[in-house]
Amino acid sequence: MKPGKIVYQGVLLDVTYLPWAQFQNSERILGSYHLANSLKSKMILSDPTGELQKIQAKVADLFPKRMWVEARCEDALERITNNLDSHSNKTQWADQVMAWLFAAGVMTHVLLVADLQNPTVRLRYLNVKKLLRTYDLDHVYEELLDFLGCRELSSDRISSHLNQLETTFDAAVSIAKTPLFFSSDITKEARSIAIDGSCELIKAGSHREAVFWMVATYARCHQIFALDAPKLLHMPGFNSLLADLGITSTDDLDKRVAEIREYLPNLKKYAEAIMSQNSGSG
Repeated sequence: MKPGKIVYQGVLLDVTYLPWAQFQNSERILGSYHLANSLKSKMILSDPTGELQKIQAKVADLFPKRMWVEARCEDALERITNNLDSHSNKTQWADQVMAWLFAAGVMTHVLLVADLQNPTVRLRYLNVKKLLRTYDLDHVYEELLDFLGCRELSSDRISSHLNQLETTFDAAVSIAKTPLFFSSDITKEARSIAIDGSCELIKAGSHREAVFWMVATYARCHQIFALDAPKLLHMPGFNSLLADLGITSTDDLDKRVAEIREYLPNLKKYAEAIMSQNSGSG
């Protein structure tokens, strides 16, 4: 299990382990949209053997080349497809929701990667909104929000959902026992991100941009409930938010999954347009 979120000298860090084998091939790194972004800049804190710095220098040099930008976009597109394909294999409601949610969310990563930007996690929608505006593609952003179902949701309504999420989050923190890969995201230390971070977005007028991480946090809480406190699966907040997003059944999820799949050629077209205008990826 990864250490996850820990506080070190007053700073909240998110720590993980990766096998050294993943860093033996620079081309493999350059084609991985998460790994490549981690090594495109000189941000190594410790490298006793010097091997990581050699790899980082090569990745940084080739990172903006068009062939590698395209490879990373394809990597993100494959991740979307994998989530879409896994949706029907899930038996738990929260797991089904997560498959749809991350298929929708990684759509933003395709566009961020095309523009050589960091495919961030919690702020992906806020960042892609800014990106699309610079390319006069504001309508594409509204389409991405449609796949979440939050285009028309008001700030007050999303704030109300956040209040319910706060109660659910605290309940999950209090009963969590089974180790999960995301366990450190549902802790007292992570509250400043999951709850306070969403609150900050809403107060800043970016309420729609808060929805993705709110749904992810809700789903993770319910994944914990399923294992450690099944009776808490009846807490109403999660399904109330999903209902406002237009999802009340597996049929609704199936429809949303099909819509995303149908949209992928358009998403790829927009990514290619961004790459063509981006001098850094020539």
